[in-house]
Amino acid sequence: MSVEQSLPPHVSALHNTEYSAADVLSMQQIFELQKQSFAAQPYPSYEQRKASLQKLSRMILDHQDEIAAAISQDFSNRSSDETRLFEVMTSLNGIKHSLKHLKKWMKPSKREVGILFQPASAYVMYQPVGVVGVIAPWNYPLFLAVGPLAQALAAGNHVMLKMSEFTPVFSALFQRLIAENYAQSDVSVITGGVQIAQEFTRLPFDHLLFTGATSIAKHVLHAAADHLTPVTLELGGKSPSIVAVDADLQESARRIAFGKTMNAGQTCVAPDYALVHKSQQDAFIKAYFDVIQQFYPDSIQSNPDYTAIVNEAQFERLQRYLIDAQQQGAALIQIEEGDGRRMPHAVVTNVKDSMQLMQHEIFGPILPIVTYEHIDEAIAYINARERPLALYYFGYNKDEQQKVLHATHSGGVCLNETLMTAGMEDMPFGGIGSSGMGHYHGHEGFKTFSHAKSVFVRPKFSLMKLIYPPYGTSIQQLLYRLFIR
Repeated sequence: MSVEQSLPPHVSALHNTEYSAADVLSMQQIFELQKQSFAAQPYPSYEQRKASLQKLSRMILDHQDEIAAAISQDFSNRSSDETRLFEVMTSLNGIKHSLKHLKKWMKPSKREVGILFQPASAYVMYQPVGVVGVIAPWNYPLFLAVGPLAQALAAGNHVMLKMSEFTPVFSALFQRLIAENYAQSDVSVITGGVQIAQEFTRLPFDHLLFTGATSIAKHVLHAAADHLTPVTLELGGKSPSIVAVDADLQESARRIAFGKTMNAGQTCVAPDYALVHKSQQDAFIKAYFDVIQQFYPDSIQSNPDYTAIVNEAQFERLQRYLIDAQQQGAALIQIEEGDGRRMPHAVVTNVKDSMQLMQHEIFGPILPIVTYEHIDEAIAYINARERPLALYYFGYNKDEQQKVLHATHSGGVCLNETLMTAGMEDMPFGGIGSSGMGHYHGHEGFKTFSHAKSVFVRPKFSLMKLIYPPYGTSIQQLLYRLFIR
């Protein structure tokens, strides 16, 4: 097995490609340049931040055709509409949200001063942290680079982005566009493989955000620990979909199929497996495939809307999952034969925990079905495993909805929908446990890339002298009687 073949599903940057000492030196020089630039202006004004965000928005708008074409070339096929809907529009929406709220976010947050500390005032100011490092993945190379970039810029920081070598055409395009629109001392894009990524994580950033596989995140944390760099990890996991007995089976299948077909399942919040009532398994599978045929009425090999698996290594990994499952007694259902990297969607039943597709995030067009007889079984099944990035519940019983919400842990939850938590700008996006740590998007992103500095303001007049030594005064005794009872 080659290094590439053994990589986790959505490893974003660690992959063997050639590099030189000059590449590392250049990266270090860019970092020092950004540190110096930040030191010269450590608190950019609202107008400066606004202009920087507007520039990013115009860049994406003006080059959206090039962006879609580059991403499609990297995947061998991805619909330009899919890129526009789920990368261009979402990126622009995130920038728009930051622009709308930035002035309010930058205002100091007033805090209460207790009577013991009067007279005084207090507030929290949100200060840029400095130079932010962002390691972006290949599956949504625009959206997952622009999201943290925009929020770091809104917070007043300088940014270095390490792009994925699995999308080389887009990465080169993005590097050129950023260089044409931003000074290297403000924003810079780094490309390269595993060694460059490793050196990137060793830089003493003021904050580092990594999006990718849990196994790689452990190495990122180790590297960042040398400088005590704060880290935000956006990972993945096996996000379950519970289909309750009272759910609309056809509509539930439609929404799960949408979450699984977008980008051919190469999405960190894609439904990884479905928990379906034992009596409804066959009906659900039929509804699921009916929907997929509606989405892609023509053969997937000639359908321009059907996204390919990003490369041979990822394709072979998915094939190994299917072979392993069948060897262990699973039943495989597909409605079309595949050819090349346009992999047909598959449903797998009779699954076991020992199967590879039940041990690892699938990150592809395979949906295992796990049956249950009571909702408590479904909850127990989820809780016996690592905490996922997303959880999806389909059903309209309010009490059961609340039971699932209260009894399970996940980064986010959708009730009667999939994927949406990843695109909502006014909600924190992040995982828990092995699916990640920290949040970004919107105001949470602004705060993630800011230092919340407490400021206490004392006027000229102060009563503090009443509690200065020597102790045991009558005033101090009165205070004890008033506040210590």
